[in-house]
Amino acid sequence: MTSTYRSTNTQGSVPGQPRRRPPVPKVADIVRAVTASEPKVRITAYDGSAIGPADAAITLNVASERGLSYLLTAPGDLGMARAYVTGDLEVGGVHPGDPYEALRQLATGLQLRIPAAGEALRLVRGLGWERLRPPPPPPQESVPAWRRALHGLRHAKSRDAEAIHHHYDVSNRFYEMVLGPSMTYTCAVYRSESDSLEQAQANKYDLVAGKLALKPGQRLLDVGCGWGGMVRHAAREYGVRALGVTLSKEQAQWAQAAIEREGLGHLAEVRYLDYRDAPLEHFDAVSSIGLTEHIGLRNYPSYFRSLRDRLKPGGRLLNHCITRAHSRTSRKPAAFIDRYVFPDGELAAPGRLVTEMHDAAFEVQHEENLRLHYALTLAGWNRNLVEHWDACVDEVGLGTARVWGLYMAGSRLAFERNEIQLHQILGTKTTREGVSSYPLRPDWTA
Repeated sequence: MTSTYRSTNTQGSVPGQPRRRPPVPKVADIVRAVTASEPKVRITAYDGSAIGPADAAITLNVASERGLSYLLTAPGDLGMARAYVTGDLEVGGVHPGDPYEALRQLATGLQLRIPAAGEALRLVRGLGWERLRPPPPPPQESVPAWRRALHGLRHAKSRDAEAIHHHYDVSNRFYEMVLGPSMTYTCAVYRSESDSLEQAQANKYDLVAGKLALKPGQRLLDVGCGWGGMVRHAAREYGVRALGVTLSKEQAQWAQAAIEREGLGHLAEVRYLDYRDAPLEHFDAVSSIGLTEHIGLRNYPSYFRSLRDRLKPGGRLLNHCITRAHSRTSRKPAAFIDRYVFPDGELAAPGRLVTEMHDAAFEVQHEENLRLHYALTLAGWNRNLVEHWDACVDEVGLGTARVWGLYMAGSRLAFERNEIQLHQILGTKTTREGVSSYPLRPDWTA
C-alpha cells in the first residue's frame, strides 16, 4: 500500500532535497533574545555583530566561538567566569584587577529574560547543537561537588583540607601583594572611609581583642588563623599567649616564620592543624575569624561545642563570618564562587548562628553587622591587585589573577547591595551558677 503521508516543508525546501538549515544567528541576536531591554553596556562579538550604546564606557567582547559556547552551556555567572578567565570574554573600560564598575553596570543595566521555547529552539538550530557541548573549563576551576565526594563526604577532614588547599595555597607571595603587610584575609574595620587598609585591619584586631577582653598572660586560641594576623597582634599588643591553627600548610609555614621574625616565639605559635584537633586545654578566649563559612551548616552544633569545650568557665568566643542577608536564599554560594573560590562553602543567616551558639550553651552577649566594612576591605584588595598586576600575573598566571580580580570585585558589589553580610557574634561560657565575667555594659570601645 502506498502511504498517503506527505511531509510538511516548513523551511521552503523542495521535496526530496535536504532541508535548508536556518540562518546562523549572530551573537547580538542571542543577546536580544535573552534580554528584556537594550543593554546599557556595549556588547560586540567575533562575528562582527554588536548591540548596546556605541559610546558606552563599558564594553564586552565575545572574542571567540569557544567564549560563546561557555556562555550558552553555563548560563549565568559560571559561564561568564569561564569565558572571562580564558580571555574569550574581553571587558573594556576597566582594569582586569578591578572589574567592579563593569559588574555594577551589568547588575543594574542588563535585565535578563528566558526566551520562549520556540524562539530558543530556533536559535539552537541555527547555531547547531554542537554549540551546546561544553568546552573544557579553565584549569583554575575546581571539580564539581559530585567529584569532590571522592575526597570524602562534605566537610570530612580530608575534603575540607583539599578545599582549603584550592583557595589558600595559591602563593604566599601573591597574597602578600594583594592583602598588604598585615597578610589579613578577613573583613577590616574602618573608623572612617579615609582609613588605610592596614589601619583598618589593625582596628579589626583591636576590636576583636577588646570584645574578648584580652589581657597579658591570658591564653587565646585562634581557629582558622590564616597567616597568623590575630595571633601575632594579640601577642605583640596585648601580651597574650596565642595559638593559631589552620588547614593551609603554606599559611602555617609563613605565619610561624613571621612569628620568629618578629620575636614573638615566646608568646605565639601557629600549627598546621584542623580546628577539631586543637588541644583540649582551657583557653581564656577563642577567636574564629572567617572559618565558619568553611565548616558546613550541619556541623555547627559540633563546631560550637568544640570551641566551648576549649574555653575556661567565663571565657569568651568571638565568631566573625560572612552570612546570608536573607534566610530564604541558598546556603550554598553561586556557581562561580563554589568552583573557583570557596569549594564546599556554606553561609548561614545571622539568626542561625545565634541559635547554634545559644544551643551550644553559649550566652550570646553582643552582635554587630560589618557589611559595608567588607565592601571597603575588598576595594582595598582590588587596588592592591591593580597596583601589583604585572607581578601578580608573573607569580600565579593571568587566568588566576583574573579570577581574583573578578571574585573580589563581585564580592564587593554583593556586600554593597546587601546580598551578603558580615557578622561578629560574642558569646560567653557562662557557668551553671550564671557567672559569665561579662560586665553590665560592653567593656570595649567600638
